[in-house]
Amino acid sequence: MNGNDLEAALRDDHETAFSRLGSSKAMYALTDGEMDGDRIRAAAANDALALAAVLDEWTSETADQSGDETTLFADLAEGARERAADVVDDPALADEPLMYGALSTFESAPARLGGLLGRSLVALEHARQMVGFFVGDADPTAANEFRSIRSDLESERDRIVDALEDGCQGGDDWDAARDAADAVIDAAYDDYVETLESLGIKPKNVC
Repeated sequence: MNGNDLEAALRDDHETAFSRLGSSKAMYALTDGEMDGDRIRAAAANDALALAAVLDEWTSETADQSGDETTLFADLAEGARERAADVVDDPALADEPLMYGALSTFESAPARLGGLLGRSLVALEHARQMVGFFVGDADPTAANEFRSIRSDLESERDRIVDALEDGCQGGDDWDAARDAADAVIDAAYDDYVETLESLGIKPKNVC
């Protein structure tokens, strides 16, 4: 197992969930049924700040250590805060998406890195759909802005994949990483389903 293998396995295992998390209906859920540019931006900023909050906690826990994971967590947190500030003036964290509640429970480095990989794959699905939203909304400036965000997320995913290869020393570590990634992706999908149901929409079951 290596980082690229894990990413491919997650995409295969959660193919249906990813197809729905990368759909226009996911944008409907993220904006609580009010799909406009401001609500899309607010959702993107809120997601970034939720990630930064988890990463800040992890970084503070390992502040007296010099591991590569600590540096990665701090860098990703700073990048998330910058993205939030880029898309919304004076961003503030509102409701925490369910996947960050799952992410915050992990304690080992392999599990945290696996959870981050799962989160990055979900975030990339959302980012692709956000680009599509602004393209359809005839807002090329915003579309390009979110293309840049998508590119940043892809680079961060690659760093997480590399960190997994350095941080996972054997089968147990890879199992922990995979279980954590599964949990984060499942939480994101549960959030999608629960939000749509609260808006009166019944999502299809994952087959």
